Amino acid sequence: MRTALLQSSGHPGSVAENLAVLDGAADRAATAGAALLTAPEMFLTGYAIGDAVGRLAEPADGAHADAIAEIAVRHGLAIAYGYPERDGDTVYNSAQLISADGTRLANYRKTHLFGRFEREHFTPGEQQLVQAELNGLTVGLLICYDVEFPENVRAHALAGTDLLLVPTAQMHPYQFVAESMIPVRAFENQMYVAYVNRVGQEGEFEFVGLSVLAGPDGVARVRAGRAGQLVFADADPAFLAASREANPYLADRRPGLYGSLV
Repeated sequence: MRTALLQSSGHPGSVAENLAVLDGAADRAATAGAALLTAPEMFLTGYAIGDAVGRLAEPADGAHADAIAEIAVRHGLAIAYGYPERDGDTVYNSAQLISADGTRLANYRKTHLFGRFEREHFTPGEQQLVQAELNGLTVGLLICYDVEFPENVRAHALAGTDLLLVPTAQMHPYQFVAESMIPVRAFENQMYVAYVNRVGQEGEFEFVGLSVLAGPDGVARVRAGRAGQLVFADADPAFLAASREANPYLADRRPGLYGSLV
């Protein structure tokens, strides 16, 4: 499945402008043959927007989700994106996957919040494992800091996730996560991992780009640089099956020894 990674911070604070950026990227991605477009963490509104987080947050089935579903249908590809989700008085840092026919396939709430800013504006989610079926692949969702906890990715591996989508807002000086950790996560869990970052300065944060789609062999299929980019790579089910057959990590686990970890 050809996968497009949109490395962009869009226009923080302007949902309308970010929808326009997403629409343009979807057009280019579809033209290039992509079946899935993934945008970064909090792409819909911007990340470093302070108290506007609460003002711009909306339900998972809100008007902005409908607008993205319309973009997905018009261009004929699935879209995953980050946004602030409102559920009553509670706001989550969420990511949603919408299919090419406009169906809301999955919605995930970030379980591990990073830093003071996130803890002030969001409530952590409580559901570790969110998956959906897309074009013959089992697709999972995590957000940024979540992927840095090996337990989260291993849970996806044991549940059969083939392609893990990770909208992210990775900032300086933690670029080693994109450079080194993500390929290792893909290898040790035998899956594809698409890590899709913001880029540039936003308030106090400097986002480093370096979006990557890594394969189950630990090799990056594509890497973005430090500027806004739309990059492409394929998640190949046949290669994934062969890699899982050859790699013994999951089969050689001894869960009885790991009880002390929790």
